[in-house]
Amino acid sequence: MAHTPVNHPARPVYRAIGGLVGLYLVVFGALGIIVSVGNDMLAQDDTKILGQGTNLGFSLLSVLLGIAVLAGTVIGRNLDVAINQWLAYTIMVISLAGLAFVRTDANIANFNIMTIIVLMTLSLVLLMVGMYGKVGTDEEQDAWQKARLVL
Repeated sequence: MAHTPVNHPARPVYRAIGGLVGLYLVVFGALGIIVSVGNDMLAQDDTKILGQGTNLGFSLLSVLLGIAVLAGTVIGRNLDVAINQWLAYTIMVISLAGLAFVRTDANIANFNIMTIIVLMTLSLVLLMVGMYGKVGTDEEQDAWQKARLVL
């Protein structure tokens, strides 16, 4: 992508922010598992963690997504960029689907509005982190600079 910066000076900051998003997902999911253990996988009850509605299924999904983000952050080498961007889009789709079904019987993830707001915010943060985390050679950085100046 010609518009994605290469070797951005604030890359370590963005990488740390991505790690914090992954850590939040893992902590949220782990707390959700602890609270909802013994319930049905897709229970639709009043289980809340950090003000967000959840159930065992969504808590497990949150832990898996958080581990994927943390693994990408630890590995780096532009794998974190790909993981952050793809998971940002995935979480965005999940939150939009949750918004569509929040007050229906199809709300299998037990979302409430706060869950949707947090997920959408996390997805936008992950997308930003993915956009500014790319590492490349000096030639790639020069090509990006030239493409940026042409626009």
